[in-house]
Amino acid sequence: MTTAQGARERARNEVTAAIKEEARRQLAAEGAAKLSLRAVARELGMVSSALYRYFPSRDELLTALIIDAYDALGAAAERARDTAGDAAPVPRFTAVCEAVRTWALAHPHEYALIYGSPVPGYAAPETTVPAAARTGMVLIGIFRDARRGPGLAELPLPAELRPEAERLAADLAPDLPAEVAAALVAVWAQLFGLVSFELFGQFNNVIEDRERFFRHAVTGLARGAGLR
Repeated sequence: MTTAQGARERARNEVTAAIKEEARRQLAAEGAAKLSLRAVARELGMVSSALYRYFPSRDELLTALIIDAYDALGAAAERARDTAGDAAPVPRFTAVCEAVRTWALAHPHEYALIYGSPVPGYAAPETTVPAAARTGMVLIGIFRDARRGPGLAELPLPAELRPEAERLAADLAPDLPAEVAAALVAVWAQLFGLVSFELFGQFNNVIEDRERFFRHAVTGLARGAGLR
């Protein structure tokens, strides 16, 4: 890469970052449904045609913001997993869950973009899947490691649910039994349900010590899913 090419790439990266930052500001102020490329361009002092060279449509800008949010959440989960090191399965699991909650509380509008109400007229493309899977892969890894040792009890699975659970296992973690896959999906849904209830106000006038309650709840989720 020549010096000129490197300078152009740096300049493009800086403008892209500025566009995303302004878009996040608009998400916080107006919500994702009202995100406007023209408004972003106006706030940055750009003409719309110049911004379109970076993001040809609102949906492409939304996709970039969604991928960034999933990646940031996934990175937080991975750091918590790595920091927990060789801790027992339940403490590792709770550390990751607490990292998810901490990130969500620090980035409520980005969390709402990925786990809140769908944006009217927008359908996330397949390019969002790798980033979206990062946090789930951390949880799968904890269950996988626990199963290698004495740290996972496989729960009974109703016969009528087995075909669905086997499909989940094939899609998510082919090396894990159907019972574990079903437990994982339930844990994933309940974890983000707890975070969303707190973030979107359903715990108002209900739960006061939310940090302690969350830790207690996710510890219960871990044990209920078979982690020891």
